[in-house]
Amino acid sequence: MYDYLFVGSGLFGAVFAHEMKAQGKSCLVLERRSHAGGNVYCEEKEGINVHRYGAHIFHTSYKDVWDYVNRFVEFNNYVNSPVANFRGELYNLPFNMNTFTKLWLEVHTPAEVAAKIEAERREAGIGEPRNLEEQAISLIGRTVYEKLIKGYTEKQWGRACTELPAFIIKRLPVRYTFDNNYFNDRYQGIPVGGYNKLIDALLEGIEVRLDTDYLNDRESFDKLAKKIVYTGPIDEYFGYSLGRLEYRGLRFETERLEQENFQGVAVMNFTAREVPYTRIIEHKHFEFGTQPVTYITREYLADWQPGEEAYYPVNNDENQSLYQQYAALAAKEQKVIFGGRLAEYKYYDMDDVIKSVLERVEKEWG
Repeated sequence: MYDYLFVGSGLFGAVFAHEMKAQGKSCLVLERRSHAGGNVYCEEKEGINVHRYGAHIFHTSYKDVWDYVNRFVEFNNYVNSPVANFRGELYNLPFNMNTFTKLWLEVHTPAEVAAKIEAERREAGIGEPRNLEEQAISLIGRTVYEKLIKGYTEKQWGRACTELPAFIIKRLPVRYTFDNNYFNDRYQGIPVGGYNKLIDALLEGIEVRLDTDYLNDRESFDKLAKKIVYTGPIDEYFGYSLGRLEYRGLRFETERLEQENFQGVAVMNFTAREVPYTRIIEHKHFEFGTQPVTYITREYLADWQPGEEAYYPVNNDENQSLYQQYAALAAKEQKVIFGGRLAEYKYYDMDDVIKSVLERVEKEWG
């Protein structure tokens, strides 16, 4: 009998399994995909690590987490500086002085930008925002909203901004400096050689069974271990007995191009509503590749259907209420630890996943 059985080999499962093995515990990892690593999995193509499930950029302000991942793999000095494409007009993200001075050619200083935004906010005359559109305009003005927020957000959620609740946007980051670094975190980078290097190092010496769905033979698998660490969808674990949680899905189209450099940046967001994809990823730029060819991936947000890969939890009152009911059921499962994006029905940055695991591990041994 194993001490721990892990359902899922993404970051949560891989870090947890590594830590348990380090404590001398026997571990078995089950993964229903044909590869380990969950959504951070990379597919190597002609020396380029293609992020199969969308761009993953590691960033954190937790020094302990940064030190932890660097035990397993070297990180490069990639800095995420995406570009927004609005009908051929290119703007730096996040919103900063480079963005504003191109949107408004007559402004040149932080004070002038702040005055311009304030004038647009006053002109809009919005009191208490009734929806996301009014909330965004009340925060940043109409120009930035219409060019850089509206279309992208409507593609992301599949609904008009006037039909989305205001609370989705609590604040919008504005920088009055010429700084294109998307993240404010102290540490940032991409594993040299791709994320598979990190996952392989974490799972070294641990038995992993691929193409194996725990829920298809749960009774048999439960008998194999003293404890289960479950990282799959929480509603699926309970047989959707209370109903299904909602997600937004993603669809990817990856293309090989016979050219060295397609767009000059790893991430380009397309903010016009009529462009069907949300962004194009040019993978080689994550690792400063110089290959004679390139691979790009177009990302499309989509309505999620059961059986498809779930990506973004739909964070509204109805889904949160349903999740809390499932969480109450999960709390009664004495043998099972629920953790990760799907089991906790929340969007997790990678560093927060690792931080969460390390805290869980302390509880296990506390």
